[in-house]
Amino acid sequence: MTTTTQQHQLERPGSTRRRMSPRRRARISRGIQYGVLLVAVVVVAFATDWARVGTSFFNPTVAREMLPSLGGALRNTVVYTIAAFAVGLSLGTVLALMRLSTVRAYRWIATVYIEFFRGIPALLVVLTIGFAVPIAFDVQISSVTTKVAIALGMVSAAYIAETLRAGIQAVPRGQVEAARSLGMSHSRTLAVVVIPQAFRIVLPPMTNEVILLTKDTSLVFLLGLGTAQYELTKIGREALTNATGGLTGLFVVGACYLCLTIPLGLLARWLENRSSGKGRRA
Repeated sequence: MTTTTQQHQLERPGSTRRRMSPRRRARISRGIQYGVLLVAVVVVAFATDWARVGTSFFNPTVAREMLPSLGGALRNTVVYTIAAFAVGLSLGTVLALMRLSTVRAYRWIATVYIEFFRGIPALLVVLTIGFAVPIAFDVQISSVTTKVAIALGMVSAAYIAETLRAGIQAVPRGQVEAARSLGMSHSRTLAVVVIPQAFRIVLPPMTNEVILLTKDTSLVFLLGLGTAQYELTKIGREALTNATGGLTGLFVVGACYLCLTIPLGLLARWLENRSSGKGRRA
């Protein structure tokens, strides 16, 4: 009786309908997403006042007026970035070693420093180094590059320290033991074996840190710059004062930042692929 009932159910219309395969469902889902994206692009294209956008963002007159000052601003941005990274890398290396030290006081100091500077905005550090420290300690830091290097370098060191610490801990323990068995001291093992390999491991995130520093140099304008010390963001702000320029200055400056950061991003991706073995020949 049960067998007869099952046969009748199988003979019902639609009972033999095949279930949709996962591949077909995925294809339909992609088609729907592409359709939604196409509709959104069409709506934006028709709703945008392109004449006004062209006047506000792509004013060629304003762009030409900015060209003479862009070279110096671009150079200053690169100099500020390199100076801050040099301070951050040096201080970050020391902090990373302190974090891994067997001396509890060193670990405590490094931990407090890292958590403090990772928890406060870089803006506050720039203002502190630029104005509060000279007033509090009666010192004068005449060089803007030095101020930027100290302020952004101190913030960057907190992130670099944690990156380096992870890289040092990723070095195989066997290589450390092999170096010690050859008679190397602990300090020489760190300098010759551990730290070089750690830097090779952390090269991709280090490159990302340079990108972040490049963007953080936009805070330098708060220090009060002379014309020769302008960086890209300051040039963009000056261009905003042009009554007919609109936002063209910011667009041009943003393009200059991309000219710096996109190659660094590609370098970081290449280093990451190389370190993971993807860039090697089979």
